[in-house]
Amino acid sequence: MSGTLPHFLQEPDDAYIVKSNPIKLRCRARPALQIFFKCNGEWVHQNQHTSLEHTELGTGLKIREVTINVSRQQVEDFHGPEDYWCLCVAWSHLGTSKSRKATVRIAYLRKNFEQEPQGMEVPINGMIVLHCRPPEGVPAAEVEWLKNEELVSSLEDINIDTRADHNLIINEARLSDSGNYTCLASNIVARRRSATATVIVFVNGGWSSWTDWSECNVRCGRGVQKRTRTCTNPAPLNGGAFCEGMSVQKSTCNSPCPVDGGWAEWTMWSVCSSECERQRTRECTDPEPKHGGRLCDGAALDTDNCTGDLCIQDRKLLHDVKVPQADMESNNDVALYSGLAAGVVTVVVLVIAVMLYRRNQSEYGVDVIDSSALTGGFQSFSFKSARQGNPLLMNSSMQPDLTMSRTYTSPICFPDSMEKELIPEPALFDPLPDLKVKVHSSFMVSLGVSERAEYHAKAPSQTFPRGVVQEIGGGGGTLGGRGKSQLTPVQPTLVSSMTTGKRPLRTSGVFGHGGGRLVVPNAGVSLLVPHGAIEEDTTWELYMSITQQVSSALSDEGQEILLSPEVTYGPPGLTLSCPVALTIAHCADVSSEDWNIKLKRQTQDNNWEEVMTVEEESTSCYCLLDTQCCHLLVERPGCYALVGEALTQAAGKRLRLAVFGNMEPNFLNYSIRVYCVDDMPHAFQEVVSVERGRGGRLLEEPKTLLFRANSFSLQVSIQDIPQFLWSIKPFTTCQEFSFSQVWASSQSPLQCAFSLERYSPAANQLSCKISVRQVKGHEQILQVYTTVAESEKDTVPFFTQSDCTITSQTGSRAFRIPLSIRQRICATFDTANAKGKDWQLLAQKLHIDRNLGYFACQTSPSAVILSLWEAQHQERGDLDSLASALEEIGKVQSKHSTSVDTLDRISKTIPSGDSTTNCSSEELDSNHT
Repeated sequence: MSGTLPHFLQEPDDAYIVKSNPIKLRCRARPALQIFFKCNGEWVHQNQHTSLEHTELGTGLKIREVTINVSRQQVEDFHGPEDYWCLCVAWSHLGTSKSRKATVRIAYLRKNFEQEPQGMEVPINGMIVLHCRPPEGVPAAEVEWLKNEELVSSLEDINIDTRADHNLIINEARLSDSGNYTCLASNIVARRRSATATVIVFVNGGWSSWTDWSECNVRCGRGVQKRTRTCTNPAPLNGGAFCEGMSVQKSTCNSPCPVDGGWAEWTMWSVCSSECERQRTRECTDPEPKHGGRLCDGAALDTDNCTGDLCIQDRKLLHDVKVPQADMESNNDVALYSGLAAGVVTVVVLVIAVMLYRRNQSEYGVDVIDSSALTGGFQSFSFKSARQGNPLLMNSSMQPDLTMSRTYTSPICFPDSMEKELIPEPALFDPLPDLKVKVHSSFMVSLGVSERAEYHAKAPSQTFPRGVVQEIGGGGGTLGGRGKSQLTPVQPTLVSSMTTGKRPLRTSGVFGHGGGRLVVPNAGVSLLVPHGAIEEDTTWELYMSITQQVSSALSDEGQEILLSPEVTYGPPGLTLSCPVALTIAHCADVSSEDWNIKLKRQTQDNNWEEVMTVEEESTSCYCLLDTQCCHLLVERPGCYALVGEALTQAAGKRLRLAVFGNMEPNFLNYSIRVYCVDDMPHAFQEVVSVERGRGGRLLEEPKTLLFRANSFSLQVSIQDIPQFLWSIKPFTTCQEFSFSQVWASSQSPLQCAFSLERYSPAANQLSCKISVRQVKGHEQILQVYTTVAESEKDTVPFFTQSDCTITSQTGSRAFRIPLSIRQRICATFDTANAKGKDWQLLAQKLHIDRNLGYFACQTSPSAVILSLWEAQHQERGDLDSLASALEEIGKVQSKHSTSVDTLDRISKTIPSGDSTTNCSSEELDSNHT
């Protein structure tokens, strides 16, 4: 065996030098007399070898093992065409043998990944591919994937593949695959982590099936039915798109009206029977009762003695009885005709007497209402001020006064006659002193007033000043009188959140049987208490407040927005005999049917319940939605608010835009601030309060912008700045509000500011444009042209106008229609006639012809209709519409009456135009702020 060539039992392996640690190369052969290493073609010195030798027991052959160390320095110093290498050469008696070459390399791993995974959003069931190219290294790095710091294994999940070029592939994304993914590269030297890639698996919303169509919202006639669907099949998750399309579908419907049965004509009398009777019948077929209509009243069978009760005892018929006297029949005929003639004469005399009596003593309910009543009971009222024109925007040398903006035309307050110098015209709320009005009208005659009646009016009672509550009107309980007082009288108060933080705007007043009106100044909110709503000899302290806190009236689904302030009226224990009219401003664009608007009320446990939608019919509440405000007829005190859900992207709400400015303390920079608030008076007042504290000035008439529900943002930019006079910092000329900020901005105004710097103090003129536009929507331009004031003497004083102090009116002064005429209108229209209920015709002519079922449930439908008309026309004294309606009714019901010409002549004498009961023009301007 000693004559064989050496056989290597262990050859040197490839090795990597980590950092500065040397590596060992080892060879072992048998039989071997000597073993030496040869590196890079050169023999390694014998002193660098470490040898071990022993004899194999079975064969007696010598086994030799040799080890050398290779240092980092040796490898770095080698500069050859290939890597540093070593091999072993072993000798025996027969010859030599060589081992394989072993390479020695310095190990490393660079820090930066050649490609890191990127975050992505993937729809459910989509494919996720995360790419990763590890850093360069020796030996090559191995790649692993971590999800949320836990190792991802393709062996445990067949949906995951990590074998393709270090990439992570998820074939079908699941919700559970959302997470933070990290690529982990490592070799014998180091371990590197890539940047974390966030993967979001989202779900786009899908519509559920449509619900069944709801029942028609009216019991009789043309109505609306709807069906709904929800975006829950599936619901959008992780930022998935919301369902496109409408969640509510509406359709017109027709409910068959009940038809009461009616009797047909009687049949002919039957032949006399042996019982001396004849019969006739009728059927309930003209018309037949349908759809729950009532059956005919009365009997279907009628019997009559056909012999005139002259049957003889043996029951023979009358014509069988022999009457020998022929003249007896003629005598009977004469008596019969004489009686008929006397009856006809009597009826004619009675008719003539009734007609004469009606002509001289006619009651209001007999004659038809005449629009001439408005000349005797309706009187116009206006204020004249010494100031001419609109001083809101002054010339270039004067700054506009913030208090002079005529932004809103909603009811602001009532006139304080003690503080304002007024030139009264014929007053709506009180007649002129010692005025005599002669009435020669068929209408006033029908009211029970003689043709020569004269109205003698006393001097007008003064509107009570602050701190004094005066009851006006007949029958009302007065403070300090014999009436019963529910609460201790308190002077009207007004707490403004503009100066005291987010406390409610609040006002109060004491009301009695005469009713009245309560107004929150500068807020577009008022309460009309009709005459008689409060019991006689009783007074209540009523209050109204506007909540300024974050609204809780919105549903948890997040699709509703607040369209009006949250308005509370009370006290909670208030008892009323008829509804009150609550007017609330709103910001919705109601010109189209793209909204689902609801009225909500706060319950005792501070939750909110839906009272009604504005398109539904309800007998518990009435809602009349105008373009800028909503008129509610309610009986229960509480907190009310309008909320809306956009049914389509065409739904919009109004924004009020205003631009203010003032010079900064350094007298070089001029600050321009642009505000966007919901187009409601109370919201704009918060802006005015803030600017009052800053010393800001209104630079342009506030304007309105329609903001659509199309999910696009609102951009505000400043343009046309004089380049050689003023400068602005780069990249600040355009600012943007997100859609969600604007769409749900009812709680606080949105503001953006631009700071302009003038090159010279001599530049005291500033002109520019402010563009406010919704992306893919409407745009509004605010033109700024102002003179910059450098010193206090150059400024125009602010807020020089005094605020209105009267927030309530009681009794007859609070109403357009005089009480006597109102009562007679109600007495006439609440009475049924052959054509049905007259109050329905009154509602139709006043364009209040929806949800008539609500008025039908009232004790006096006409009174409630007139209260709604009063609330609807409180901004302007539009008496013409009521006069025209009464005139039309007179023409309809008196086609053959000679009073039609009289109605036409009288209607021409009714004062036309606005007869406002608000503040004077000066007072109105000042209180807009």
